[in-house]
Amino acid sequence: MKTFAPNQLALNLNNIHLELNSLAGSVQILKGISMKIHAGETIGLIGASGSGKTSLLMVIAGLEAISKGLIEINGKSILNKNEDQLALFRRHNIGIIFQNFHLVPTMTAIENIALPLEFSGIRQPFKIAAEQLDLVGLSARAQHYPGQLSGGEQQRIAVARAFSTSPPILLADEPTGSLDKITGNEITDLLFNLQNKYKTTMIIVTHSPELASRCKRIISLENGKVSTSNV
Repeated sequence: MKTFAPNQLALNLNNIHLELNSLAGSVQILKGISMKIHAGETIGLIGASGSGKTSLLMVIAGLEAISKGLIEINGKSILNKNEDQLALFRRHNIGIIFQNFHLVPTMTAIENIALPLEFSGIRQPFKIAAEQLDLVGLSARAQHYPGQLSGGEQQRIAVARAFSTSPPILLADEPTGSLDKITGNEITDLLFNLQNKYKTTMIIVTHSPELASRCKRIISLENGKVSTSNV
């Protein structure tokens, strides 16, 4: 299992700017964001729609190229990498959970979890995938396809897939946003149980005050800037 040393700086963002072009001209999405996140921290990233929360996750993951600034993960810059290098970096360092699950519809639950393990060249991917299924309480659903699962079950599979490679950093974009309150609370408990098990550095974008309050720190964005941050 790949982890950061205790108190190690897992993520360093310095003066991050993101400018995107639109039909109306260039739009400033992120405006000089800086933050330091240590290994094992849990961060609740909050703010109104359009404040830049999801965009910030995308630049951390290397899925969106910044216009200016520095992004370091484990002391190494992710800038100036090509798409193949970024994909390889994500494969070994970052897990991502989306609001709408993003499971492969033609693959069974266990195949969805095994997929990133196979890409990472990890031995016995289906054995590990079965263990992850057990951790999220869905061993009986191993051969079911996403269309045969409830929303909560699909998100459990997505959580299991994200944690399957034991990534040092996990990014979650509104992981309970598509779920009812009871199911959302179950997914929240699952996230924090697995974070504690793997000692993952976890950053969660959420509109849920209850979910954000479970995190060690809450960082609020407003109009592309950090507005408040508790210690």
